[in-house]
Amino acid sequence: MGPRVQLPPEIQLAQRLAGNEQVTRDRAVRKLRKYIVARTQRAEGGFTHDELLKVWKGLFYCMWMQDKPLLQEELGRTISQLVHAFQTTEAQHLFVRTFWQTMNREWTGIDRLRLDKFYMLMRMVLHESWMALKTQGWEERQTEQLLELLTTEILHPDSQAPSGVRSHFIEIFLEELARAGAHELTAEQNLRLIDPFCRIAALTQDSLVLHNITRGIFETIVEQAPLAIEELMNELDAQEEEEGEEQDLPSRRPHKGSVCGTGPDPGAEQSDDDDEGNAGSVLQFDYEAVANRLFEMASHQDTPPPNRKRLYKVIRKLQGLAEGFFPEDDIPEKAYRCVRGGRRVKMKRRLSQLQSRTGRDAGEALCPDPSPRPARRRRQRSTGADPTVSQEQPGGRGGRGARKRGRRPLAGANAKVASYQEPKVKRKQTLEGKK
Repeated sequence: MGPRVQLPPEIQLAQRLAGNEQVTRDRAVRKLRKYIVARTQRAEGGFTHDELLKVWKGLFYCMWMQDKPLLQEELGRTISQLVHAFQTTEAQHLFVRTFWQTMNREWTGIDRLRLDKFYMLMRMVLHESWMALKTQGWEERQTEQLLELLTTEILHPDSQAPSGVRSHFIEIFLEELARAGAHELTAEQNLRLIDPFCRIAALTQDSLVLHNITRGIFETIVEQAPLAIEELMNELDAQEEEEGEEQDLPSRRPHKGSVCGTGPDPGAEQSDDDDEGNAGSVLQFDYEAVANRLFEMASHQDTPPPNRKRLYKVIRKLQGLAEGFFPEDDIPEKAYRCVRGGRRVKMKRRLSQLQSRTGRDAGEALCPDPSPRPARRRRQRSTGADPTVSQEQPGGRGGRGARKRGRRPLAGANAKVASYQEPKVKRKQTLEGKK
């Protein structure tokens, strides 16, 4: 029997990561982190593209085998934080690139019961990618490299990304970017970060991609405008408050801390967490600059007409925000989320348009004839009767009282026929008596 072939360390780790026992998988994840740190510390070390694809193959099935939501969340956080174990920016970007390539390759084989944990894994990896960029001070060159990587692997029409991966990436892009750098990023940097979406939205031939980008990026910016302005005003108020405290002027709010102002306020951390959860994670944008960039791309000659029409609607909203107008501020927020709510809003608009026209015409169009149905029938019968018959005495022989007595329901079919013939006989008798 020949000597046993020694497998490369990446394949050995991948086999242990995809093992059946959870203890074996957890131990393999810890060993993988140490192996990444040790290998990337050497100047001549580093991983190749194929080696990282093998590593991600094992990590993918490690997540596949994990059950229970809390353990899945913990494992997803551990896997996504492996990006910080790489010592160079190029190695980090290669690790992120091979992750998205693995998700594109394996996406069609994921069953519906496992979709949620891989959605969560994509969210966590994107968040840690932004955090790695944040630790480097949002350096411009590295930011462009990461954006080019994400555009090539996910957004570009020639990429192999399935619709589910692309749609989820567009949905979580602004959310995770805001969680990572809402307090550090400026409006100019945010415009640079969403620039790939402007180019893809103007040139794509896929209507689903256009809809997702418009709804998930640009309309989200419009909807978050009140929160962004509120956060900006809070920051200005905080700055004025600090300046007032430095000049020993009475502040509008009580000092943080104890009565003497030296101890920490026990409820300060909780209130800060609440503020970060509500209005702290909103990105600041220069709406006029975003509108100008979109107009530059939408007005290009190669832009398809449906894309141009859709983007021009967004541009008008952004221009209105730049001028201080909030579009559709009277429509509740639930109307944007619910299709039925949107239909109700449309119906209310149509009714208001009708009421704004001439009052009488609108009233007749909205309200039917208020007279009851039996009265209208009696008027029709009275107009269709013989004009020679006297209509003045309601209880007379030829009046309404006689017709009412003649139309009383009787038992049997023969009785019903007789009831219909009686008024004709009486009508003849009255005419002969008058002659």
